[in-house]
Amino acid sequence: MNVDHHNDRTDTPDATDWLGQAGLRPTRQRVLLAELLVGDGQNRHVTAESLYAQVVDSGEKVALATVYNTLRAFCDAGLMQEVTVDGSKSYFDTRTDDHPHFFWEETSELTDAPASELEIRSLPTAPEGAEIAKVDVVIRLRRARTS
Repeated sequence: MNVDHHNDRTDTPDATDWLGQAGLRPTRQRVLLAELLVGDGQNRHVTAESLYAQVVDSGEKVALATVYNTLRAFCDAGLMQEVTVDGSKSYFDTRTDDHPHFFWEETSELTDAPASELEIRSLPTAPEGAEIAKVDVVIRLRRARTS
């Protein structure tokens, strides 16, 4: 399952408060998904499919397309960030500060990497008329080969 739990959140907003922070209307579907994402105060990395599986396991009925659309709305509102791996696989992260990630190739799991160990000294100059909006760091991992 592509869910990563971290206990580094100090505040635990309830789902309605979390949605309200971004000015999102607390519809039934949004509240349900928000409860699954932030209800226990842990940061998560989910795919739309893994969150949909949690919805199904909870006995609720929400379409997979609604899960996708709601996750994108949460990102647009600044509640989450999208991390794309391989140009096609999207993970949604409840931790919104800039931080690096590990992508585990064997399990397709995305986890936080220690930011304190990453050092980026400089970036290339953006082309004329453009500016750097964001730098995503995804470090791909696989099990070490033994000799």
